[in-house]
Amino acid sequence: MSVSMEEGRHKYSVLLPTYNERENIGIVVYLLVKTLDGIHVDYEIIIIDDNSPDGTQEVAKKLQDHYGQDRIVLRPRPGKLGLGTAYVHGMKHATGNIIIIMDADLSHHPKYIPQFIRKQLETGCDIVTGTRYAKQGGVHGWDLRRKLTSRGANVLASTLLLPRVSDLTGSFRLYKKEKLMELIQKCVSKGYVFQMEMIVRARRSHFHIEEVPISFVDRVYGTSKLGGAEIVAYLKGLFFLFFTT
Repeated sequence: MSVSMEEGRHKYSVLLPTYNERENIGIVVYLLVKTLDGIHVDYEIIIIDDNSPDGTQEVAKKLQDHYGQDRIVLRPRPGKLGLGTAYVHGMKHATGNIIIIMDADLSHHPKYIPQFIRKQLETGCDIVTGTRYAKQGGVHGWDLRRKLTSRGANVLASTLLLPRVSDLTGSFRLYKKEKLMELIQKCVSKGYVFQMEMIVRARRSHFHIEEVPISFVDRVYGTSKLGGAEIVAYLKGLFFLFFTT
């Protein structure tokens, strides 16, 4: 079934949590504007910066000057408060009825967003999630150890939680705003476990979830925020969800 982008009559709010992304934020915003202007949809890009010391906010303000404050919305926070709460903060300022969440480090290419939008318009689903692990998906730039760690984490989570989603820890997604608000009210995780909990609770609530294959590319600029503490938190969160959902 073919669906025109204009038929959706939605406004799309793209949430971009940032911390020390000065080198990436200009490129990702340029690609977002180019992509979304190209499919003629109404949209806004909300930058949620956690008081980055590298000057990310200064770059964001220049982007506002260039693209307009109605298009680039800067909503900073006083410090690094966690990924889950960044989305909550962004949601409070979103005027769109469809929310797109993605990383600001260029690991998620905006070129997939038209596929997300089309999938949602065609199926009427509540959530579209990008998957690295379905056919035509992939991961580029990771060494074998990191690929095995990520794959193992997804297999373990899928075995314990039965979410019927191939990429439970991905963070490139599209949500109906009212469904995202409902999930956020139920969610207790604040860090990287947040993404996993959102999908698990969505499945438990019988939300309609669709997948779109994506290629994940490791960051070129800056350093990864994922470390040993996040892996420990992931395992704790996994078993918490197993026993409570």
